Amino acid sequence: MGLFKKMFFHKGKKNKQKKQVSKKQEQLGQSKNVPKGDIEKSLATNIDVIKETTGNSSDIIVRVIKMGREADITAAIIYTEGLVDDLTVKDFLIESAMKDTNEQNLENPNLALQVLKEKILPIGEVKELDCWEDLFTNLMTGQTIILVDGVSKALTANTRGGEKRQISESVTEISIRGPKDSFTETIRTNSALIRKRIKNPNLWLESMKIGKVTQTDVAIMYIKGIVNEKVVEEVRIRLKRINIDSILETGYIEQLIEDKTFTPFPTLFHTERPDVAAANLLEGRVAILVDGTPHVLLAPAVFIQFFQAVDDYYGRFDLSSALRFLRVLIFFISLVGPAIYIAATTFHQEMIPTPLVIALAAQRESVPFPAFVEAMIMEVTFEIIREAGVRLPRAIGQTVSFVGAIVLGQSAVQAGFVSPAMVIVVSITGIASFATPAYSIAISARLIRFIIMVMAATFGFYGCLMGILVMVIHLCSLRSFGMPYMTPLAPSIPANFGDTLVRKPIWKFKERPRLISQSNITRAGEHQRPQPPDHSHSQNENEKGEKNDS
Repeated sequence: MGLFKKMFFHKGKKNKQKKQVSKKQEQLGQSKNVPKGDIEKSLATNIDVIKETTGNSSDIIVRVIKMGREADITAAIIYTEGLVDDLTVKDFLIESAMKDTNEQNLENPNLALQVLKEKILPIGEVKELDCWEDLFTNLMTGQTIILVDGVSKALTANTRGGEKRQISESVTEISIRGPKDSFTETIRTNSALIRKRIKNPNLWLESMKIGKVTQTDVAIMYIKGIVNEKVVEEVRIRLKRINIDSILETGYIEQLIEDKTFTPFPTLFHTERPDVAAANLLEGRVAILVDGTPHVLLAPAVFIQFFQAVDDYYGRFDLSSALRFLRVLIFFISLVGPAIYIAATTFHQEMIPTPLVIALAAQRESVPFPAFVEAMIMEVTFEIIREAGVRLPRAIGQTVSFVGAIVLGQSAVQAGFVSPAMVIVVSITGIASFATPAYSIAISARLIRFIIMVMAATFGFYGCLMGILVMVIHLCSLRSFGMPYMTPLAPSIPANFGDTLVRKPIWKFKERPRLISQSNITRAGEHQRPQPPDHSHSQNENEKGEKNDS
């Protein structure tokens, strides 16, 4: 009896484990209806398997044709409508297979498949397949499948095409002087845009597929000889470790490969500008391209990188340095603006000039809330208006944001909920958060701002300082693919200070960032500073010549 119970329990445990494994496979997208094994010889059987697997989907086109001089060999051309270039399929595949084979003496189906591959099909990339998994993978990515009756193999031809968005100007990263093209949702278009700027055979591209269900094309791009090979290997390891059913955007990749998850700061840089991606590749970074999104990830990333605008490198260094320093100052204002106002009016009134204290006290006489509650009301209201403006259609959203901010601010002051000074502080803080070039770092400031406001309401200026110190310590502890996040400030690398808070002249960019590129850090030769000719010397020689002639 005990043995029976033991066997029954063991069997039940095994069945439970099998169910858990099966359930896990389904969660990972390992669909049971995808056939395994090799392709059958019977064309009718193969067509039935494809139709059954795809659920007789109307966009899976199956065209049966006759080939050979005697039209005695049957073949099928199968493709997914909308993912292929219709002109290529009709003119170069179907027409070639039907007409050009009429002159061929195809003795058997195997010979027919070989003739199609080597002599008939003018497509550049034609491969042989012998298993169902490869067939469906190619079919669902825009390839055209050719099956011949009596052959247990298939041909796949690269006919990718279909509707895609044209290259247009970047919406989120505006440049006054730089190029106007931006990445699209097609991975091959994006890699081509980078190659147009870096015409070098050492620009390498490695492709892979991630996502059990979506089978998303992902590629890493780097410049061999400049990039740090350890970083490339780390990127490969982290990407291959991803085991998920779908990858729909670079945000999925970013969250699955970042060094630290519990941080408000982004540890990967993303851009939709090809010139920005090319410039970072030339510094030794690795680009991660994902099909279906116009954003490209760049690793490793550093904190100061999020304050660099593309126009900084297209204009004069003195103006660019002033603007970059202004951006860092703006980020600091957006971080601690309301907190300083709360601390000053609540704990440290003696630090405010007397006329200003009297004016603030007169404004706050009718306000029933303390400064902290007043600031929280205005900040939350401002965030609601901003989120509504982003989510609504563009024409309506801009109107709602502009009118809503004016109406609510004026109404709140007249109703006595907030003081005019608080409206000014919150408005300056909100505008400052818009001036940060990178949207991802601006969101971080918006989140940390509330924490520092709580610290200021509790401890005054000491709370503000404590919050900033904790944030700096946290920033110094972050890593991006093993590289310190605060490089080159911490650890300090004086040779790379010329591209941090200020930007040195282009003719002084002699070395790449040391911790990013360690194999080839030289990027400019000596004596690159402009040296115009000495006109005074040539003028003296001309005057001497005129005297001699006279």
